[in-house]
Parts: sequence; C-alpha cells; structure tokens
Amino acid sequence: MFGISEVTVRSDLDLLDESSSLQRVHGGAVIRSPVPRQERSYEESSSASPEEKLSIGRAAAALVSSGETIIIDVGTTTTAVARALVARDDLRDIVVFTSAINVALELEHAIPRFTVVVTGGTLRPLQHSLVDPMANHILERVNVSTVFLGCNGVHPEEGITNVNLPETAVKQHMLDAAQRCVVVAEGPKIGNISVVKIADIDTVDVLVTGSSAPQEVLNELASRGLVVEVAQQRERDGSPIPVKEEQ
Repeated sequence: MFGISEVTVRSDLDLLDESSSLQRVHGGAVIRSPVPRQERSYEESSSASPEEKLSIGRAAAALVSSGETIIIDVGTTTTAVARALVARDDLRDIVVFTSAINVALELEHAIPRFTVVVTGGTLRPLQHSLVDPMANHILERVNVSTVFLGCNGVHPEEGITNVNLPETAVKQHMLDAAQRCVVVAEGPKIGNISVVKIADIDTVDVLVTGSSAPQEVLNELASRGLVVEVAQQRERDGSPIPVKEEQ
C-alpha cells in the first residue's frame, strides 16, 4: 500500500515499539496494553469479563485428577477455578493449599472430598489474601503437583507480571513448591506488562485464557514452548458458543 520494503516496515515497527506506541510480536505488532498503576479490589475485578472467567475456570479445573495436591492463588480468575473444582463431584481426595480467604470459603463446600489448607499470614483486605510474614513458611515445606497462578500480565518477553509486591513474593514461593504451573488469565491480560515480574515464560507450563486474548501474542507465547489453551464460552443452556470464521 505504501510502496516500501519489508526492511523499512520492520524498522518503523521497531521505532514505534521503542516509543511504546505499539508492541512488537512474532509476525507483526499489536496495540500496547497500558500498565495498570493502581490495584483494583477483588470486588471491582469480579465484574470484569465474568463469562470468560467462568470458562477459564472450567478449563483449568479439567486439568485436575482425584488424589492430587494443588495450590490455588488469589484473584477473581483463580476463584473461578475453585468454583469449577467444587462443581466437579467426580473429584475425591484433593488437597488444596491457598493464600486466599475467599477461595478457601468457596472450597469449603467440597469438604470432606477436599482438604483445604490456608497458608496463614498478614491479611490484605483488597484481595482477601494472606501475605508475609509467615505466608511463605508453609509453602516452603510442601510439594504439590500443580499451582493455579493468577497475574496481571502475560508477555512473551517480560514474562508473568503482577501489580503488587506483597502477593508477588507469595506467588514465587507457590511456583517453587509446584511441579507444574498453570497460569489463568483473561484476554486483556495477554500481552500486558504489569509492575513486578513473577517469573519468566519458560517457568510456566500451561496458559489458560479466554477468547478475547490477542491471537498474535498467543502465537508468540506458543512459539516459546508454552502450552496455550483458549477456553470456550458456553450459551446459557450449556452448549458451546459457535466460533465465527474469519472472512
């Protein structure tokens, strides 16, 4: 259209990326998501993309088998995972460690099929989460099969990031305790870069996200070896919502 070479296009995109006008990804570029400067409360976040979080929760819960020991992180999307696990009445002998008081209350409905262990620590009312001091003591002494980790950003180069420091430290202890890391994040968080790095992409085994995630970024994440699962939303009758084909 502009009569310029591919070399010029790449150079222009690089300059736009350096000025933060867009974000370079494999095969092109996407609009750069703004870095959140202020942490939203759990209640505020709950109202954003509820159906997508529901579908992510179901897809993530499907990765769990009876007899497993897991960790569920704080956040609205991880809470959706907890609810989906409780709804799976086929699950037995599940041990769940969590640093989220609201997640523990969700899981209480599944006792005695589930054993629920709360980490302890200092309460953060904004997310109903427990942080240091003391929150890491129990995590340093356990070995679990899977951690379901929440975050504020998933970026191919900058990794998994979060908006606050206290919870980031606990998340890192969770990662150390788990054999497998499953990150659950709605579409708007994909390609986003938040304030504090939790871990590099190669630390994560599976990303479960929603249909609003930018495909270009998902392709870049997959090219780096990350298993990407896009959860499909359902109609009110429980049937999958048809995916529209691109013209």
